[in-house]
Amino acid sequence: MTDIPTSGLVSPEVLAGALGTPDLVIIDIRAAAEGGRQAFEASHIPGAVHSDYAADGWRAKVGNAPGMLPPLDHLAELAGRLGVTPPSKVVIVPAGLSASDLAAATRVYWTLKLIGHGQQAILDGGFKGWQSSLGLPVETGPSKPVSAAPYPVVVQQKLRSTADATFVASRSKLATLVDARSASYFEGKEKAAEATRAGHIPGAVSRDYAAAFDPSTGRFRLAGDLTVLFGPVPQGPAISYCNTGHTASLNWFVMSELLGREEISLYDGSMTDWTQDPERPVETG
Repeated sequence: MTDIPTSGLVSPEVLAGALGTPDLVIIDIRAAAEGGRQAFEASHIPGAVHSDYAADGWRAKVGNAPGMLPPLDHLAELAGRLGVTPPSKVVIVPAGLSASDLAAATRVYWTLKLIGHGQQAILDGGFKGWQSSLGLPVETGPSKPVSAAPYPVVVQQKLRSTADATFVASRSKLATLVDARSASYFEGKEKAAEATRAGHIPGAVSRDYAAAFDPSTGRFRLAGDLTVLFGPVPQGPAISYCNTGHTASLNWFVMSELLGREEISLYDGSMTDWTQDPERPVETG
């Protein structure tokens, strides 16, 4: 039996060798866009539980910002309902079809780490990668979670940046702001529906999250490629943001968990939250 890594990524082969071990919790997060519960019940990794990334409230609408951190008591109940306890080794399984569904996995990963859980990894390649690995087992039927008590949350506040902290960072340049959106959003040619203005936070570096995803394999790009991709982001503290804190979580994951950079945080409110206050500046171009 191979040990599951306690951070970063896990391969299908390593996860297969650990199936059935105590404290292993496999969370399949396929939402409606990837077939949701119906796809899960048709085929999933043995022993996995299902949690719809969209419907289960891994993110919450606060005001007009749709991707904010939910109330901590909701997250405690959600983690407990999925069978997550402090000793659990959690493996998060996205669909493995797109950079966006991989970002759902990185957002769940960040959320679990934020509430104080110390051991989680993402299945590299997601369920598609599991299916394409010859000989790996699947099962059918509904999710059978072993429910646990609400998770004992101990917030790791350093992982999260608020609007105020992001504003200070933008003004003081004490942290690099990394914008995970495509160039059209960064330049102000289009905006999210909930954002009141188009453009980016002044001083931000553009780093499209999709570039870290290899569509031919459904996996992250190789470590060397990621090092080159994020090379222009200066060393030191960084704040990752996007429109709603979804795609930015993937850049956060690459910088923090794969490249081992320290003091990397996620601004979950991102541009939809930032632009609600007309006093917060926005640049275009």
